[in-house]
Amino acid sequence: MSAFNNAKKFFEACETGQGWEGCKEYVENSATFTGQADAVSELDTVEGYTEFMKNICNGPLAGATYTVHAESFDENTSTAMFFGTFHATHVGEGAPIPPTNKKTNTHYVYTLKMSDNDKVEEMTKIWNDGWCFRELGWA
Repeated sequence: MSAFNNAKKFFEACETGQGWEGCKEYVENSATFTGQADAVSELDTVEGYTEFMKNICNGPLAGATYTVHAESFDENTSTAMFFGTFHATHVGEGAPIPPTNKKTNTHYVYTLKMSDNDKVEEMTKIWNDGWCFRELGWA
């Protein structure tokens, strides 16, 4: 099941802030991104989202980690899903305000539709960014 293995490798690379360089081998060039959280609502490519994560994880939330609670792969729809918690402390520059040293533990879900080439072709992130930003003292 290389589609699921590639989905897992993509997830790990993205969540550790490796950006497009660390993720692109697992992604179709035309892969789309959707997310209804305000922080990511204007992004429409997986490449753009991976760079957003790189900037967050290597800037204001340097040292961020995650915990995966559940993962699955639906072979009928070639879709991987990951449910996790993002753990971070606002310690670096690059956020809307100076470092607060406040922490967030915010839940999220990735859905990754995989192509016939076993690469990500569509990504959706389900995330309550308002909760996250309130915990960090940004809102």
